[in-house]
Amino acid sequence: MPGSTIAILAIYLGFALLELWRSNLFAKPEQTRDDGIVEAASIIVLLGFTQPAVLFGAGALAGMVAPEYAGALVNLNLFAAIALFLVFDDLAQYFWHRAAHTFPWLYNLHRPHHNARYMSVRLVYRNNLFYYAMMPGIWLSGVLIYFGLGWVYAGYIVVKLLVITGAHSDVPWDRPLYAIKWLSPVMWLVERTISTPATHHAHHGRHADDPATNYKGNFSNLLFFWDILFGTAKITRTYPESYGVENLPETSLGEQLVWPLVGKVPVEQPAESGIAQTETPASA
Repeated sequence: MPGSTIAILAIYLGFALLELWRSNLFAKPEQTRDDGIVEAASIIVLLGFTQPAVLFGAGALAGMVAPEYAGALVNLNLFAAIALFLVFDDLAQYFWHRAAHTFPWLYNLHRPHHNARYMSVRLVYRNNLFYYAMMPGIWLSGVLIYFGLGWVYAGYIVVKLLVITGAHSDVPWDRPLYAIKWLSPVMWLVERTISTPATHHAHHGRHADDPATNYKGNFSNLLFFWDILFGTAKITRTYPESYGVENLPETSLGEQLVWPLVGKVPVEQPAESGIAQTETPASA
């Protein structure tokens, strides 16, 4: 899928250049030295190793279990094929993300994504290095590709990354559209269909009492409809005053990247995480 790879890189670079022009891509508010390292390591490992390894690995496993089904869906109707990816990738990722804000051990893998006190395209792939290796949606996508839907995935993943990258960017493309009154019905539909900066920034809000924050919801990636469907949506058309998670315990570079190999023992998380556990130092 070289065409898809080029398109994804172009999308990411486009938003990065937009941030560089409108704000400052490399010097974000409250940025630390570790932030850039975590983000660089995450994107390099995910795109260079984890994602292709999981996709190929899932296909190999499917071939061992059901060799007779290789390419079985290659002639499937386009809309049906897209629906399969929306369910087995995007919906699966919604529940995976929601679980990451429910179970302490999984939150430790996802916490680096929220450790940043800013929004940026730099956060799109920012997670613990094990987080994506375990993500069900990538494994299931690999199986669908094995079934012959690689041609659909090539376009699907470009659209998904376009939405996700735009939703993380600190350049709010939706804000000027909200200000146009005659577009209000259109934006009403858009913000309930896909993730936008306003709806996803809400998930990254630092303070629970900020009206624009919804840290325990707005989990969707491509389709915001999942949050609407499962009752976790909050739509305000506004943006949090600050980002991160209040009262989040200190962490280390090693813990962000390779917990549980390095780091702390989970005991209790801040209430804003929606988890009943946080962390205390362990002897290492």
